[in-house]
Amino acid sequence: MSTADRRPIRRALLSVFDKTGIVDLARTLAEQGVEILSTGSTAARIREAGVAVTDVESVTGFPEMLDGRVKTLHPRIHGGILADQRLEGHRAQLAEHDIAPIDLVVVNLYPFAETVAAGGTFDEIIEKIDVGGPTMVRAAAKNFASVAVVVDPEGYPIAAEAAEAGGFTLAERQELSTIAFTRTAEYDEAISDWMLGQLAEDEADAGGEAQAAEADAEGELPTILDLSDADAAELGISATLRYGENPHQRARLAVTDEDEPGIAGAEQLGGKAMSYNNYVDADAAVRAAHDHTRPAVAVVKHNNPCGIAVVDEDEDIARAHALAHGTDPVSAYGGVIAANRTVTLAMAQQVKPIFTEVILAPGYEDEALELLRTKKNLRILKLEGEYTRGVEMREIWGGMLIQDADRIDAEGDAPAGWTLAAGDAADAATLADLEFAWRAVRAVKSNAILLASGGAAVGIGMGQVNRLDSCRLAVARANSLGEHAEGETAPERARGAVAASDAFFPFADGAQILLDAGVRAIVQPGGSIRDEEVVEACRAAGVTLYLTGTRHFAH
Repeated sequence: MSTADRRPIRRALLSVFDKTGIVDLARTLAEQGVEILSTGSTAARIREAGVAVTDVESVTGFPEMLDGRVKTLHPRIHGGILADQRLEGHRAQLAEHDIAPIDLVVVNLYPFAETVAAGGTFDEIIEKIDVGGPTMVRAAAKNFASVAVVVDPEGYPIAAEAAEAGGFTLAERQELSTIAFTRTAEYDEAISDWMLGQLAEDEADAGGEAQAAEADAEGELPTILDLSDADAAELGISATLRYGENPHQRARLAVTDEDEPGIAGAEQLGGKAMSYNNYVDADAAVRAAHDHTRPAVAVVKHNNPCGIAVVDEDEDIARAHALAHGTDPVSAYGGVIAANRTVTLAMAQQVKPIFTEVILAPGYEDEALELLRTKKNLRILKLEGEYTRGVEMREIWGGMLIQDADRIDAEGDAPAGWTLAAGDAADAATLADLEFAWRAVRAVKSNAILLASGGAAVGIGMGQVNRLDSCRLAVARANSLGEHAEGETAPERARGAVAASDAFFPFADGAQILLDAGVRAIVQPGGSIRDEEVVEACRAAGVTLYLTGTRHFAH
């Protein structure tokens, strides 16, 4: 990459809580002729090391105030960060107001999550809610066309190399921007979770005291939710979860099978405590990934897969993750990732920039685990054993429903047991995609339609009250939300894909939506009184149709 392809670093703003490595970076920047702006203790540390530094307050003309709450929130700082230096108008306004542009922002945020984890007081935790830091990070990240932003010490060597090479390239600045937005999103989420937890605890305390008083008056034993953690442990019930599906709901976790504890007893290797919703989504993600015998990765959001893919045994599981993420990158934000193979360093490197709630796998390479642990809020779970569910239970008013767990093991779940109802017999590649789609659609809430190509879902329609809408949704998502692993948009992914339906088409109109979108083959259970209409529509379109005779509803 030539120097001409890079934007030089002439002025940098360094303001960090964690001072690790900041002096070395400042020294390298100064050696390259970069003017360094800094604040408070960061400026003092750099100055003590003999590196020239300009205090921000000498630029703003205004001293730090309110115990440091206000120091960088000023037009002379944010004008320099937010000015799009490609625009003549922005450059002119900077000149008019005597504001010099800022080319590099190096900021790491107050340790909010760490203070919470260390048992900080309410006031101590409030003071660790950073305001100026995230504001500068977001401003620089937005303006990646002109500014580079680095948010942790691990990025300092990259910044030093860029300074020595003549600046950052546009691609490098955009990658740093993505990391920065992920960091501020995780930071805000941690604050939001804590605030919601405070509200839930206040409500739970008030409700619990009232219930305890009532129970004492009536001489009743407390419910499971009212037990102390010590009493609950004696009954085989875990400590209290922070809250349930919503902040006003109390929740606990009970391990019901000590020999095969599964997710309930999984070893947590990193991140904050699991929540009720985390467990629900984690179970759905593991089920989706473990329905496949080939290496598989599933990405789940709100108990539905937004991406799922398989690869060959000799391929890195990272490719399965890239394909699964590419199904719907928008929905993957804030999701849960499950792999049925060991997570490699390559996969961890892909996961790190993506805001993810939980990752689950049977194992992690040492370097992969080390990298994932740098995401302090990412819950990292290690699973042991095969995914098994004997029965499923659901409480209803006045009783409980119990059923055998749905499994992919019926005769109709393998292509050898399917009936070719229309079109030519599928070739090996198409049949492999059909089998993948059939296994993957089981994890989708009904009504469910899944489009697949190359061992990866490319469009998923889920949870609709009619199959027509699920078909439309699957096609729309395939043609508007997807990405290739390389990041190139793919607007016509439905064309040439295969489709799976978790239950029969009651009319031909749903299948016709898929045919009109250009799918090349369909697999579905069959069993409708109008099956022949669906078969005839596929024949007319020259599309292969298989019937499985097996249904996989997931309500």
